[in-house]
Amino acid sequence: MRQSVLLHSHEVAYVDHAGAGIPLLLVHGVGSSLETWGDVPDRLAATGFRVIAVDLIGHGESGLGNGDFSLGANASVIRDLLDHLGVGRVHLVGHSLGGGVSMQFLYQFPDRVETLTLVSSGGLGPDVAATLRAATLPGSRMVIRLASRPGFVSTASWLGRALNAFGKDVDALSPRAMSRLSALSDDGRSAAFLATLRSVVGPAGQTVYAMNKLQSVDPERVLVIWGAEDPTLPVQHAWDTHEQLPGSRIVIVPGAHHHPHTDNPDLFVRALVQHVGLPVAH
Repeated sequence: MRQSVLLHSHEVAYVDHAGAGIPLLLVHGVGSSLETWGDVPDRLAATGFRVIAVDLIGHGESGLGNGDFSLGANASVIRDLLDHLGVGRVHLVGHSLGGGVSMQFLYQFPDRVETLTLVSSGGLGPDVAATLRAATLPGSRMVIRLASRPGFVSTASWLGRALNAFGKDVDALSPRAMSRLSALSDDGRSAAFLATLRSVVGPAGQTVYAMNKLQSVDPERVLVIWGAEDPTLPVQHAWDTHEQLPGSRIVIVPGAHHHPHTDNPDLFVRALVQHVGLPVAH
């Protein structure tokens, strides 16, 4: 169950599953929420870990804050949440934009990160899906306002189900994608989505290169997990990162798209638990 706390004028929503040892902290991507992890938090908690998942600023049930949706602002809010929970160090797990936030958190607060797991992460190369590049263009807010109307979402959902029945798995028309689109019907949420996206992506691609945030990290503390069929961020980014961090671990999930953690949760949880080690009971 989500909880909420006011931290320095930021209303932050999160879930906290009780467990032992250094907690795992899950950070979602742009336009999403902690719901993107599906049953992964429960699966991880069942292994004995304490698991915390957070809604970033302007996402899920967190507030809009002061209008700063940058990587640094999100990293600072996560620090404030950990202080509130009395948590010192975490195993940090970031998906998509959450990977960029996680690398920024590591850069700002290196003593608070035990291990880092990047899941189909942003900030590791310029390439990104054309739909996200287009969303940074002038007038995109009006397009989002029209596309997030119930009638459009209903029609797109029907088309996605129809294509799926013929063996065509279109990630952009998946129930998960439609849920995210529907949430953008709220003007405040759509503004937060665009501001967050534009802080890291432009018409030509990703504008923030976060790899330099990892210069001081021990590569053996880094795990990279990616979907082999990711249409949003190319899997080549995973291999490039692994090559630049000799000693890091890499897991490519066969057949998975941009959400390998829900496309193959068994493999994801197994790889993550192996990377961070079993929790130590108090």
